[in-house]
Amino acid sequence: MANAAFEELVEDFEFLEDWEDRYRHVIEQGKAMEPLDEALKVPATKVDGCASQVWLHPTIENGVFRFDGESDAMIVNGLIALLRMLYNDTAVKDVMQIDAKSELGRLGLNDHLSAQRSNGLAAMIVRIRETANAAL
Repeated sequence: MANAAFEELVEDFEFLEDWEDRYRHVIEQGKAMEPLDEALKVPATKVDGCASQVWLHPTIENGVFRFDGESDAMIVNGLIALLRMLYNDTAVKDVMQIDAKSELGRLGLNDHLSAQRSNGLAAMIVRIRETANAAL
């Protein structure tokens, strides 16, 4: 149930056979994001359970879910960018229907992230899902 932006990313990953190239692509996606406003880096937006510092700032307008985020780690910034491609511009009622683990698995991420990174990614997904669920 991924949106067009994520499907395009999946296609890009199909051309990148080497995991190091994929890793670099994830980092580049993070570098392309606008930095999160410093005023939004507060305890309420900080995600616990991540090895690095992570902030997610969700917004819901007219029933559409979006979030911005930032991390102090390059690869985690890239993971935030991937999650934004997966979830942004999704109807809030549909956020819970997205199987992020499965969708990210299509990129081969499940096999190449450390346990700490996987836990942090799971914590970000939980935060996204909790936010969307609370808005229903």
